[in-house]
Amino acid sequence: MSEIGLRERKKQRMYETVSEIAIRLFLEKGYDAVSVAEIAAAAEISKPTLFRYFPTKEDLVFHRIADHEDEAARVVAGAPDIAPLVSLRRDFLDGIERSDPITGLSDHPAVLAFYDLLYGTPALVARMYAHLERSEEALAEALGGDLDARLAAGQIIVVRRVLAQENWRRVTGGEDAGAVRADAVAAAERAFDLLEAGLPHLA
Repeated sequence: MSEIGLRERKKQRMYETVSEIAIRLFLEKGYDAVSVAEIAAAAEISKPTLFRYFPTKEDLVFHRIADHEDEAARVVAGAPDIAPLVSLRRDFLDGIERSDPITGLSDHPAVLAFYDLLYGTPALVARMYAHLERSEEALAEALGGDLDARLAAGQIIVVRRVLAQENWRRVTGGEDAGAVRADAVAAAERAFDLLEAGLPHLA
């Protein structure tokens, strides 16, 4: 492997290691109770080095779900011969079948703890809006980049978010993820039917 490839792998391992250390500390002590200096010490790096990788404290948490930011855009771009809403519907339903945490349908204790941290911390909730805005922007570009594409992307991202939050609400309320699955599928099918009715050019 080339020196550049090894350097990139080392950098990626650093991102993952520091993020996981930070999340572990946040879950143990609470987000606001953990300082950046404490995270740097636990990761055995200096604060300047930590800030080179993660400019903000929120970045330490969002690194775990960063690859989901342009997920919808990747789904559309990866299937240019299939109508966007058809691809996105399939992707979301496949996620439900896999109990993908991004669909809100996972009751694994580690996943529940992470999402409790995410939605229970005001600073992270505020950052989530920026995450969703970038998701919309990426999807809008994949759909053509004009005003119609931006309007459609906004609706699609909101639908995915609301579906996931409803599943997450039921699972964290004590319902078994497997028992919720049938309702989650029905809700997703209905939601995408509504999207297709309102956005026929994407269906």
